Amino acid sequence: MSAIIDSPVGGSRRTNLEEIEAKALELIKERGDEGIYQHELWKLLGLDSREGSRLALRLLKKGLIVREPTVHNGRRTYKLFLAKQVKKRPKISVKIGSALEVPCFTCKNIDKCHNGGFYDPSTCPILAAWLNSKINRFRMLLSE
Repeated sequence: MSAIIDSPVGGSRRTNLEEIEAKALELIKERGDEGIYQHELWKLLGLDSREGSRLALRLLKKGLIVREPTVHNGRRTYKLFLAKQVKKRPKISVKIGSALEVPCFTCKNIDKCHNGGFYDPSTCPILAAWLNSKINRFRMLLSE
């Protein structure tokens, strides 16, 4: 019988699955960049090949591991590695409505504004305040 069904742990099947997944992740983590063959993992956990494959697929679907096909002793198998956790970056989109928010488009001095002139975008307090508000909002998005 399998380790999942015959487990002596007095808990639900779900709790037992989570424990096996945690043990599997720990074993994969211990191997580091070397990785571990899928058949080695299920043998160490006391699972049969079917359960071992299902375990690997569950971890893969959760994004916790990476599976690379390989050949070991003339047989096709998979090598398992811990997935690199990447911090998700916020999606930034620019729409035409956003461009209309730029204070320059509604400024009464737009026709006199140029670099080095009396009205200069590099010294405009209205443009600077608007840009600072956008930068602060962007920083807040990145820190979430």
